[in-house]
Amino acid sequence: MEKTVKSGKLILAAGLMAAPLAAPAADMPDWIKMPTYDCKACHAIDHKLVGPAWQDVANKYKGDAKAEAMLMQKVKKGGKGNWDKVTGGVAMPPHPNISDADLKKVLDFELSLAK
Repeated sequence: MEKTVKSGKLILAAGLMAAPLAAPAADMPDWIKMPTYDCKACHAIDHKLVGPAWQDVANKYKGDAKAEAMLMQKVKKGGKGNWDKVTGGVAMPPHPNISDADLKKVLDFELSLAK
């Protein structure tokens, strides 16, 4: 029994020491975070939250010359339908107050995530 407890403690200690070395999940740059933008409330870069991961959006529209214009309208007006299988039908609320210049900056970043 004594060896099992010591072995368990050794494994736990090794795991805790390695934890800081694990790569953190990709995160949005500070300039995209709240309170300026509320993107992070529903989106993450590399995994689904309420809405799709931005990498998934970027991959879906990779090489589509019309994607940015379409996404600008989608973000400004809100909507649903393109990602229902991911979101369970939850609609993206409209964001009419984001300036075109700011939204373009956000979408340029998002679309740059395509692999």
